[in-house]
Amino acid sequence: MSEAEDRAKALLAEFKGEDYVYGSKVLDQMGAVTASLGKKALVVGHFDSDWFAPMKETIMASLTEADVEIVGMANGAKPNAPFADAYRLHSHIMHKKPEVIIAAGGGSTIDACKCAAALSRLGHITPEIDPLFGVGEVSKLIDANNLEPIIPIVAIMTSASSGAHLTKYSNITDMESGQKKLIVDEAVIPPKAIFDYDIIASQPISLTQDGALDGIAHAVEVYFGAAPETEEKTCEICEAALDLLIPGVIKTTQDNKDLEAARMLGLGTDLGGYAIMVGGTNGPHLNSFSMVDVLPHGRACALMLPYYALFFAPVSEKKLLNIGNVYKKHGLITQDISNLTGRDLGMAVAQGMLELSKKIGFPAKLADVEGVSREHVDRCLSAAKNPVLEMKLRNMPVPLSADLVDEYMGPILEAAWNGDLNRIKNMD
Repeated sequence: MSEAEDRAKALLAEFKGEDYVYGSKVLDQMGAVTASLGKKALVVGHFDSDWFAPMKETIMASLTEADVEIVGMANGAKPNAPFADAYRLHSHIMHKKPEVIIAAGGGSTIDACKCAAALSRLGHITPEIDPLFGVGEVSKLIDANNLEPIIPIVAIMTSASSGAHLTKYSNITDMESGQKKLIVDEAVIPPKAIFDYDIIASQPISLTQDGALDGIAHAVEVYFGAAPETEEKTCEICEAALDLLIPGVIKTTQDNKDLEAARMLGLGTDLGGYAIMVGGTNGPHLNSFSMVDVLPHGRACALMLPYYALFFAPVSEKKLLNIGNVYKKHGLITQDISNLTGRDLGMAVAQGMLELSKKIGFPAKLADVEGVSREHVDRCLSAAKNPVLEMKLRNMPVPLSADLVDEYMGPILEAAWNGDLNRIKNMD
């Protein structure tokens, strides 16, 4: 076990304690974990997928051994957790009346289950999902109406990705408009979670790469936006996450069946989950929500992150240097950055981020992405002015108000479109 992995485990212990079971070959513990929350379970998983078959067998055997009754089974969500899947899972919950929900899948399935569980508690007050979006709206409705907490979820993560199994976020997508929307609420945190890192090695390489880059974006964006009182902790999380995710994603690109790489990515993306419970993401995540029809989430975040790093440079020199030193440690920055400041430092770190994308075959500019259009740029700017997503603007180390979006975010998106960092306009 490497020093980086030991550091990650110590951080996860302080984050989740005994509520999180992770590592190699730990899935057979899920029956006992589930039984601690309820004896009647709705199992949600990707039952039509060949890769899920061994997981299903282990899950069913473990539940039987723990004397947990399976009251229903439902297929997991499609990518980006469409509204339709959240409503469909809500229907299963209302008809099967489980005491506990087992959500076995990637971030989309877990997010859809979180949303469906919230709606099942609040549907008689608001039968639509939209009023749940925003910060703390689920808790407000529960408290205002004297309701019990939502049905508990045992989140079984199957891919290195969003940290959905550990966090208060539920990303749900309006597929008609192509816009992702966000529930941010302590009420939807799964009380128990399991992640068998070996499963990562059974996933498609593109999914694993996307998840790894999403984890990097979580750690880096939160650190960039950290207030003084959380800066030290978010720095610790960010450096530890990058130290696993950068070599891990390079290693898995060379061999996506490598179990050591899978372990590194599992630990690293879990630290990304820890990061977004300490602070919030900002610009890259905000823009990614408007590109769901053309880019996987992690890939969109990875594409936008270097351009925001340069935009943040004048007010984030210490943070940029700490981030840049990890990229340099892993060979992605070759120049001496110790004496660089401001925009020069931001340029060097941004180029290191772009080098990682090139190394694993990710696009470095929007114009290279099949299906992307100028309409997506307009959609990003419009979404940034939406009050529901205002938290992302406030989380930036250079906070923007809606009336400044066109002036400053516009050039960032233009730079990302052309791959020209020089187009970015720093705020005075």
